[in-house]
Amino acid sequence: MEKPSRYINHELNSVRKEISKKGIKIALAYPDAYEVGLPNMGLQILYEILNGQEDVAAERVYAPWTDMESIMRKRAIPLFTLETHGRVADFDVLGFSLQHELIYTNVLNMLDLAGIPIFAADRDGRYPLVIAGGPGTVNPEPLAPFFDLFVIGEAEELILELVGTLKDWKKNGRGSNRFDVLKRLSKIPGVYIPSFYDVSYDEDGLVREVQAKEGAADMITRRIVKDLSEIPMPTRPIVPFMDAVHDRCSVEIMRGCTRGCRFCQAGIIYRPVRERTKEQLISGISRILEHTGYEEVSLSSLSSTDYTLIEDVVRSLSDIYTDQGISISLPSLRVDAFSVELVREIARVKRTGLTFAPEAGTQRLRDVVNKNVTEEDILSTAKLAFEEGWQRIKLYFMIGLPTETKDDLQGIVDIARKVVGVGLRTLSGPAKSRLMVVVSVSAFAPKPQTPFQWARQDSLEEFEEKQRFLYVGLKGRHLSYKWHNAKSSVIEGAIARGDRRVADVIYRAWQLGCRFDAWTKEIKFQDWVSAFSDSALDPAFFAERERSCDEVLPWQHIDVGVSKRFLEMEYMRALEAELTEDCRLNACSSCGVCQNLNADNILFGTG
Repeated sequence: MEKPSRYINHELNSVRKEISKKGIKIALAYPDAYEVGLPNMGLQILYEILNGQEDVAAERVYAPWTDMESIMRKRAIPLFTLETHGRVADFDVLGFSLQHELIYTNVLNMLDLAGIPIFAADRDGRYPLVIAGGPGTVNPEPLAPFFDLFVIGEAEELILELVGTLKDWKKNGRGSNRFDVLKRLSKIPGVYIPSFYDVSYDEDGLVREVQAKEGAADMITRRIVKDLSEIPMPTRPIVPFMDAVHDRCSVEIMRGCTRGCRFCQAGIIYRPVRERTKEQLISGISRILEHTGYEEVSLSSLSSTDYTLIEDVVRSLSDIYTDQGISISLPSLRVDAFSVELVREIARVKRTGLTFAPEAGTQRLRDVVNKNVTEEDILSTAKLAFEEGWQRIKLYFMIGLPTETKDDLQGIVDIARKVVGVGLRTLSGPAKSRLMVVVSVSAFAPKPQTPFQWARQDSLEEFEEKQRFLYVGLKGRHLSYKWHNAKSSVIEGAIARGDRRVADVIYRAWQLGCRFDAWTKEIKFQDWVSAFSDSALDPAFFAERERSCDEVLPWQHIDVGVSKRFLEMEYMRALEAELTEDCRLNACSSCGVCQNLNADNILFGTG
């Protein structure tokens, strides 16, 4: 194997726990490589919560890389957890984290390696309940036939209710009463049992109706933790034996975002904004560093500079840890919220990377997506960073956004060159020669539960033509152009807004050998094309077709708290390039989430 440390155990802070035969064993699965899945904050939180419960043991399992899969299949080695190398099929629950659509074939592959029937209808009491949570569950339909249940929303409180029901189930013997336990679990708010719903279609292929049966609720409402400060921070993250992505002390300082970027699914499904207290953060970071020895602290959120006391927290952490050589980083920065004080505090130990996301090249298109920043904001922030000693800045853009024109593409080139110009005028000596502006461009995929859920996605040919235009325009000594594989984005877009029939495509793609589709070198685009064809489906029907706001959407029975009326209104405003102001700074935008929670006071957090 290329990286055997992916599969060994006994990492620092991992938990090996003995429980009674009537206890609940849960395998927490991340369907990607170990180094990608290990730092996932959601699984870290659940790992500590579950292992803190009496008679509950949580262990981890990740997708075996292709070399390991080959060995496992050749030697008939079933999928196993890291902590005890126990057979995943012997656990009571196998819980997957669905972070994005390009890991769905890995889910099927892990089920098959575990010896668990891939389709939920083929499982009985001998097999674990197969469940899923994460952002992918806001449209669970493309995976519906494979899962016993989905957890919709934030799981910190829901998971304990689920475990309580499962303990009763196991106490009475798992046996053949799978239907009975699913009926009981369906009564927990936020639990979606796909087998309790039928989907019908019109002759033109549109969804006619999603019909609840077995007494199930017509609408599944997302679970929301009202007070984030009541949820313990994970203070013993597992330290890997190998390099992992985000291998540092990562702390969630706030959850949610009210900036209202219309392309951003996370900005919708994690509303409302909730903040941890400064005291909780300082104390939690101290314990994490004590338990891990990390030398970098990352203050993580969708928009870290919007945290109420961000400068105060960064200053306090710098005062405590600068002499120990521990650096502070903010992975999510806004160009209109970047201050001299903040940049100087970040740089006290070392200058960690700076990434800013203008998203679009012209003011018109930034208004379309509700990215309320100006060119002046971008250039003045770049000047500030250069003045404080940074020589490398990364700018993130998207192509294929609704209403995009060639002028918008040229705007990306123009802004990048203007930032280079600011750097050349600001830096001097050797620093000027080391100046680098990295332009990273991804291909836009409309996502469910966003204002752009009705918009069309560009075709592969359109994306690649735009990438060639930027490749020519962004050549230069101080410029570096990086682009995302548009083939992956096309597949992602077709799955993201797919209905239950797309499960056949995912299953066929897996049969054809698709694995690790998010990895550029692993994506088998033609096999995906064949999978759609073999399933008698057209990916353009799901991705490239603009949808009517009156159309029944495959995910319409999943209520994330933000009203359909608000999303539709935002889509109309986008087409007119009209801005919607941040509701933390101005009047309520009536998205519906706070009214549904009956929690007017939580929007501003506890920071």
